[in-house]
Amino acid sequence: MSDSIDLPEWAKTMWEEMDSPELEGIQAITSGPLLERRTGMRRDDFVEIMLDARSLPKDDEPWVRGRLVSSGKTSLEIVCKDGLTCFVAREMVVKVKLIAHTRPAYIDDTELLAFERDDTKRRSKLYEKVEKEEGRDDNHLWG
Repeated sequence: MSDSIDLPEWAKTMWEEMDSPELEGIQAITSGPLLERRTGMRRDDFVEIMLDARSLPKDDEPWVRGRLVSSGKTSLEIVCKDGLTCFVAREMVVKVKLIAHTRPAYIDDTELLAFERDDTKRRSKLYEKVEKEEGRDDNHLWG
């Protein structure tokens, strides 16, 4: 592991399970020319999320620590240090602490872009299949 990125104990195990990706070269870049900046949360980032304690049972830990799997409009999906998947409502989030990026920024992440392209193709084929099964196949029509 890079000497400049010191992971907390809970993140080291998760990092090793990801085949110990190099972390140093994919750090956030917050200043400089706009096209060269690379900030924001990314898929597979290690994060610590503080939850609003008022929304939790009395003695619950207000921190969720783990790897960000997805970020939606209303919730964050986190694989926690114990291996369980947690869905956190954005309304409950008080603070997000980025521990480390494990992937390049979105626009530089060729693996993620290839996945999205393949997923789009798969979804298109699935939609076509459903339309044919429902009898709404308009592919033979012209104009």
